[in-house]
Amino acid sequence: MKLIVGLGNPGGKYEKTRHNVGFMVLDILAEETEWKESKKANCLYVKKQINSEKIELIKPLTFMNNSGRAINHIKQKHYFKPKDIVVVHDDIDLPLGEIRVQQNKNSAGHKGVQSIIDALGTKDFIRIRIGIRPDKLNIETEKFVIQKFNKEEKEIIAKTIKKAAQVIKAAF
Repeated sequence: MKLIVGLGNPGGKYEKTRHNVGFMVLDILAEETEWKESKKANCLYVKKQINSEKIELIKPLTFMNNSGRAINHIKQKHYFKPKDIVVVHDDIDLPLGEIRVQQNKNSAGHKGVQSIIDALGTKDFIRIRIGIRPDKLNIETEKFVIQKFNKEEKEIIAKTIKKAAQVIKAAF
């Protein structure tokens, strides 16, 4: 069994923001399956199968900077090993639309990823990084990531999140 975590912030205010691309990818993977809420883990989850692999999709409801709490709870409950955890998240260090898959890397300043590293006590999990960086950044990073995509960016990111979902499906 694999655990796939999409990072984002809960609530309508953040729904289509740059910081929520992890949630957006998981919505594609969930494929019309209704999300259930775990109050103990403080997350939304879906259990399903992709190809021959059983997976659990998780969207933490702890806000980005505390994502590790929810993931650690699920990890302990189901005995996931770090190598069986895939974290999908936005990355300001990558150009808009670029995808990188990595494992055993530092957070590079991403507070949600750092929360997971701290909670799990390791960085040995798979990360699918989705680029959100524009050509020019004229605003503080913290403000930029909680803004919605503009019209041109929406087209690019829609293709990117579909491609990221395909990358995950192909891995199983």
